[in-house]
Amino acid sequence: MKKLVLAIAFIGIGSFAMAQQTTPQDKQARTAEMKQKMEQRQQEHLEKMQKDLNLNQSQVAQVKALQDKRKAEMKAQFEKSKVDRQAKMEEMKAKRVQMDADMKKILTPEQYDKWQADRKEKMEHRRMAMKDRKMMKKPMNTAAPEAK
Repeated sequence: MKKLVLAIAFIGIGSFAMAQQTTPQDKQARTAEMKQKMEQRQQEHLEKMQKDLNLNQSQVAQVKALQDKRKAEMKAQFEKSKVDRQAKMEEMKAKRVQMDADMKKILTPEQYDKWQADRKEKMEHRRMAMKDRKMMKKPMNTAAPEAK
């Protein structure tokens, strides 16, 4: 039993260590690239609208201002929900700690250790399932567009 728990712990630590190989510079470069692509896509969309709808320069400026306003509103909404999400996460963490303390009072030390090990195993299983789902989605999203 101890070997099984140890093996699970090593697998968990190994997978966690492999997931942490992204450097902050990589993340910043990816963020800058995404921002540039979004701006380029917005400009292309604006040019397409100008061509398709035969917009004059005044209309183009008004549409761009409207798009920028909408973008700012969406960003503000995202920041608000991010704060709400963090508060919910803190609340859930506090509830988890309280449940852990209550379980420790109810269970014997052996039962508590087994319960903890089972809980960690289930968590690792969920993480692997989520990772597998991300891996399944990734090839579809990164496919190169076909030339016509």
